[in-house]
Amino acid sequence: MKISIITITYNSAKTLEQTILSVLEQSYPNIEYIIIDGLSTDGTINIIEKYKNRISKFISEKDNGLYDALNKGIDMATGDIIGVLHSDDFYIDNSIIEKYANTFIKNHSDAVYSDLFYVDRDNPNKIIRKWKSGNYKSNSFLHGWMPPHPTFFVKKTIFDNYGKFNLELKHSADYELMLRFIHKHNIKINYLHDFTIKMRVGGQSNASLQNRINANKEDRKAWAINGLKPRFYTSYLKPIRKIFQYFG
Repeated sequence: MKISIITITYNSAKTLEQTILSVLEQSYPNIEYIIIDGLSTDGTINIIEKYKNRISKFISEKDNGLYDALNKGIDMATGDIIGVLHSDDFYIDNSIIEKYANTFIKNHSDAVYSDLFYVDRDNPNKIIRKWKSGNYKSNSFLHGWMPPHPTFFVKKTIFDNYGKFNLELKHSADYELMLRFIHKHNIKINYLHDFTIKMRVGGQSNASLQNRINANKEDRKAWAINGLKPRFYTSYLKPIRKIFQYFG
């Protein structure tokens, strides 16, 4: 089973090498590694060139934001399974992809998700908060639940059947995609009970209060464009859940 990992970059020279190495050092033997760059100018390309013989596919061209870049990566992917690892994130050890593959095979899954550490941007050994996903139930999205998107691995056929990231959304396209796949189309998902990724704080969705407000507005739009109706409290529970991640 081939697993495609997509990393999107833009001026990521400070963190990208750790991301790349965390993929290249995985024990799983059948990985297609794809890097999509948005015309970086800070030395990112030099880092990618350093490992070009071990990177399956690489393009550097202008895009219309991170979700457009991810869609390019999905179009290029030839793996049975697709995962995303952003350029300031990394796998916590070299067995992660193998654990995902085993979970897919054992459970005949359409998608698998796991847990995630948020870490300090300058000191990734310092854990800021823990996103422990928990088991999915049929009404979980109504209660503000979602899995951390970087831990969400999906069969390519699911993208083929139900679509890619919706570019109408600038802040919550990952939420909309998971809502569409899991809640609307009821794909078969399984929970890998393990922390698999460290994510540096300061990504786009958490970069400012205004971005967080915009994302919450788009969360409501995500339900509407799928012809779904949330509960009156759904949009409030989603950010409240994050508070408890600081005490996990």
